[in-house]
Amino acid sequence: MQNERHLGLLGATGLGVGAIVGGGILALAGVAFATTGPSAIVAFGLNGAIAFITAVSFANLARRFPESGGLYAYAKKLLSIEAAFLVGWVVWFASILAGVLYALGFSAFALQGLRRILAPWGGTAGWLFGSGATVAFALLATGCYTLSLIRRLGGQGDAATFGKVLVFAVLLAAGGWVWIGTSPGEAVSRLSPFYVAGPLGLLQAMGYTFIALQGFDLIAAVTGEVRDPGRTVPRAMYLSLALALAIYLPLLFLIATVGAPADGGIAAAASANPEGIVAEAAERFLGSFGYWLVIGAGILSMLSALRANLLAASRISFSMARDRTLPSRLGQLRARSGTPAVAVAVTGGMIAVIAITIGNVAAAGAAASLIFLVSFASAHWASIVAARRSGGGTFGALSWVGAVLCIGLAVFQAVVVPAAGSVVLLWLLLGAALYLTLFAPGARLADVRAEAHDPDLARLRGRSPLVLVPIANPANAASLVDLAATLRTPAVGRVLLLSIVRAADRESAEEPPSLRDAEVILGESLHYSLESSLSPETLFTIAGDVWPEIARVARLHRCETVLLGLPDLAGAGIEKRLEELMADLDTDVVVLRAPRRWRMADVHRVLIPLGGQSAHSRPRARLIASLSRSRERSLTFLGTVSPTASEPSRRRFERDLRRLAGDEAIGSYEVIVEAAPHPLEAIMRHSEQADLVVMGMQRIDRDRRALGELPLALARGTAVPIVITGGRPSRSSGLVPWRLPARPRRRGGDG
Repeated sequence: MQNERHLGLLGATGLGVGAIVGGGILALAGVAFATTGPSAIVAFGLNGAIAFITAVSFANLARRFPESGGLYAYAKKLLSIEAAFLVGWVVWFASILAGVLYALGFSAFALQGLRRILAPWGGTAGWLFGSGATVAFALLATGCYTLSLIRRLGGQGDAATFGKVLVFAVLLAAGGWVWIGTSPGEAVSRLSPFYVAGPLGLLQAMGYTFIALQGFDLIAAVTGEVRDPGRTVPRAMYLSLALALAIYLPLLFLIATVGAPADGGIAAAASANPEGIVAEAAERFLGSFGYWLVIGAGILSMLSALRANLLAASRISFSMARDRTLPSRLGQLRARSGTPAVAVAVTGGMIAVIAITIGNVAAAGAAASLIFLVSFASAHWASIVAARRSGGGTFGALSWVGAVLCIGLAVFQAVVVPAAGSVVLLWLLLGAALYLTLFAPGARLADVRAEAHDPDLARLRGRSPLVLVPIANPANAASLVDLAATLRTPAVGRVLLLSIVRAADRESAEEPPSLRDAEVILGESLHYSLESSLSPETLFTIAGDVWPEIARVARLHRCETVLLGLPDLAGAGIEKRLEELMADLDTDVVVLRAPRRWRMADVHRVLIPLGGQSAHSRPRARLIASLSRSRERSLTFLGTVSPTASEPSRRRFERDLRRLAGDEAIGSYEVIVEAAPHPLEAIMRHSEQADLVVMGMQRIDRDRRALGELPLALARGTAVPIVITGGRPSRSSGLVPWRLPARPRRRGGDG
């Protein structure tokens, strides 16, 4: 549930400053100095410019979508489900790698302090210098925070942000005081050579440290909690970045001058101890107090950043699981605490595994910065799409610049630091493989349901799905137009009414009967369209054979759905001709068998029979969501099992049926599982209490569908309205085998 808008400009800016300032600069300043020398100041400044351009894209998106969720939520609204998964997969991994960086950063600072404490007592233990100790401390911190977040979620308080800013203020004040008392020539001389490794070294330092400015995007992620978000969110992001750079750039300058050793320069000192260079610099101009001030601030900053990124990553995976783009178990809440315990545990486990694999702060910073560059390029992409669909403008042009900069720096970093590039590439390939093999059916189903229930999604994605409705009988016009109005995506979806005049009728001297029928059909259809607030398109064509003409028109107009009205499903030759038609259609197919003048307003109770191997059906999910869009209806999912089925098999089937119903239904629903020797008997009995029966087509093979034996048998035995749905063959998400026991030849069906 969305929180009350309680954050003003000060609160939102504080959130951004707290997320940016602290761990990144303390962990990666030494890496930057070791890579490029004093020009690390320029590297941070250029990264700041890229971050400001990225903030413009985030601000543009936050203005258009003033709700919480961040980049993944924007991608769901603007892009296809496949693209949204990719964005979420990248953003999830970005927070995971940031957690790895701060876990290792905490370890580095904690070990620095331990070594200094143990030094007066005869040296330090050798194990404190090994990589094993670094990983062990990182795992300890990750494990503790994972357990705490499983028990109870929470965010970083204002006190921690104020404390971090106060520490940096003390360092700046002390360094500035020493600078004033130092000979300017002596201090400036320590900046030479300014570019230790030339332009390439500068670019590499930018790639290592870009993550140090990440955090302003969290303001966009809580837009739903911000007052007047159209004004407040952009200003808060710009202010938080400006304040962070106002701290970072002077601090880096002081470290490179009065904080650098008199001999050797800052690059050599940073190369010897990259994680401890800030503490050593503070000790040079503030004494021992400065050293411990930085160590303490570093430990607290790393821990708070680790916790924040662990929390952010688990929220992303939890949201993706709810959208079925990740396993549904990650979307479960812990009953006792109400926390997404599985998502937190999986995220914490991944941070631990990657920390063991990477093992050092520099490599973690390179990989984290690289994935955040990819993530921010996605933000620019989403902003470009949003700008294009609303007329473009300045934001669209600036987003192109930001996208090019982010992608260019990411590619450079992947080439220069192959380990970081390999980690990111492997993650992307793993995501693509998992989506195509495991997540795609459920994700597409959830997306179809969301789009049908929330028509604004289709508009934002630039879609205008078309429902083709061939009408051959004036008596069916009202029912078909009514169902087409239900299936159509409001505001952006279109309906094309097709009337086909037989070519043979044109040769008659009198007015062809089919033409007279077409005129009546048009009049009836338009009349009922006005009643349904539908403005359909109409098309008359001339063809020798009606069925191939329907397929031709569907292909020509790229229809998403073909809606057919067949009053007599059991008529001679109907099944064969319909099967031939569906073999030519690469669309979803919906077949309606209903009494004359039947209307959707009469439907209150819907029966949805499912077979013995229930599986998802996108057309069925779209229809159910569309039915629920106008008003709540009573949905009953009916499953039958053999009377000889074992109790474990029955429980397993009922569990699967309830999961499927939960995925497809919106609002309340009922699930019934009965033991019956013949499913038709159970369906007939329950259909007596229903106003509509929704069934699935039968799958003959990969590219062929048929009405199926059970719907035909039901049509012969009852007058209840029946809707039969079938997904397009090439993208079917699974089929249910509804068939009569006496004729087990055919298999499949999509429920």
